[in-house]
Amino acid sequence: MKLRVPLIIVAAFWVLAVIMWQSSGHLFYLFNFAYIGTSVGLGMGVYSFLPRNKKPWGRRLALFLVGGYMLGVLGLLARENMQIEGFFYLLLAGVFAGAVMHYFVAKIFGPVLFGRAWCGWACWTAMVLDLLPFARSGGRLPARYGYIRYLHFALSLALILVLWFIYDYRMDPWGKTSLYWLLAGNLFYYGAGIGLAFYLRDNRAFCKYLCPIAVLLKLSSRLSLLKIAGDPERCTNCGACAKTCPMDIMIPQYILNRQRVLSTECIFCQTCVNVCPQQTLALAWGFDPGGQDRLIFLPGVVPGSAAEDGTTTASQS
Repeated sequence: MKLRVPLIIVAAFWVLAVIMWQSSGHLFYLFNFAYIGTSVGLGMGVYSFLPRNKKPWGRRLALFLVGGYMLGVLGLLARENMQIEGFFYLLLAGVFAGAVMHYFVAKIFGPVLFGRAWCGWACWTAMVLDLLPFARSGGRLPARYGYIRYLHFALSLALILVLWFIYDYRMDPWGKTSLYWLLAGNLFYYGAGIGLAFYLRDNRAFCKYLCPIAVLLKLSSRLSLLKIAGDPERCTNCGACAKTCPMDIMIPQYILNRQRVLSTECIFCQTCVNVCPQQTLALAWGFDPGGQDRLIFLPGVVPGSAAEDGTTTASQS
């Protein structure tokens, strides 16, 4: 039972790896997807068998295995811009390269199967941010700050469109300029992420307010088959899960309402599963479209009438 979810994820990636390899004839696809799926599955498997106080290291193992490979090998060594601007550029250029595969699998279609697991188990930005000392968030800023990441997404897209159509800018997808784009983008991400974490005392502040990738992930993860579930008969509404959730989700409100956690903010870090004194929470498969964000806000913040995705009322701690 502990290995069911990791094995399903590994199997899904291996099936994709074989299909891509056989259809293209390139052995790289077999290695790439098999490596990523096996790394995530290994991290989740290790997480399952570690004692409670050591479980986060299983997730960090997956973060470093996948994030380090994506950034270090595909990015720095292969000189491919794995940032979202690189994805937009490759789409316009009609080049089916690593960044395009990565975004379609991990951030557009993949979340229909495993939600925002990328954020919790594979992101090279979170790989660093999760090592900072502010794992327990005090709550969210007003919902309007969540729109900054949508603005960031729009500006990134607009930048590439202007360079392409107005300035006729072209670059070698695997050349020095692509590497410079990658380095500049990551320096900004790490600088902004670490700065926000220390300013707001929240490791995941970048994910909540600035990360443009969340825009894609929130859309497709609504349909995620994998979500956190719990037994409402065993839940005592002690609040341990909500207090330790790095994404500020009011988990008991879903469980006591006999729902899985439908919030598209969930990153499957499983912190809630780990801290629940009743051991009532677990990953579960099913189909119940999400998008309903019940979130904890900072003391004194009055939530708006709708969450930032425009679908549901947010909840105050």
